Amino acid sequence: MPSENRPPVASTAIIAGLAQPRRLESLSPFGARFLHSLRLIAFHHRARRDPVPELAVRLGSVEVAAKALALTQAISSCWPESIHVSRFCCQMLSHDEATIGALIDSASRCDRQGFEDAVHGLIRPDRIYRLWDAVLGYVAAEARAV
Repeated sequence: MPSENRPPVASTAIIAGLAQPRRLESLSPFGARFLHSLRLIAFHHRARRDPVPELAVRLGSVEVAAKALALTQAISSCWPESIHVSRFCCQMLSHDEATIGALIDSASRCDRQGFEDAVHGLIRPDRIYRLWDAVLGYVAAEARAV
């Protein structure tokens, strides 16, 4: 009878995966740069300062900085709760950052199905299109800046 109380093997694997935080290096360059931008935007938001000037300097492009800020606003409007962001110097990703990184990486590969799978059950389906467009805009700006 004790085996009836055990969770299914698939659930156990998912829970074990959540216990192991991902590292920033596991993301593509686009994903890692955006998460650095997200952390910087969060820092400036707490300090009540405009993040665009510093973003433009760090990212090397005003367009990329503007697209990063627009994407951050799109994510904030679609996300079901406040986004948990790690400290700027931390190499470990929060669960929200890992999901956002997966979105950026999927979009940079033009993998719409992977993008939708990353947010399935997290974001309402009617909001996915807006988020997809914002992520593609950011990725395109990054690609032009290279």
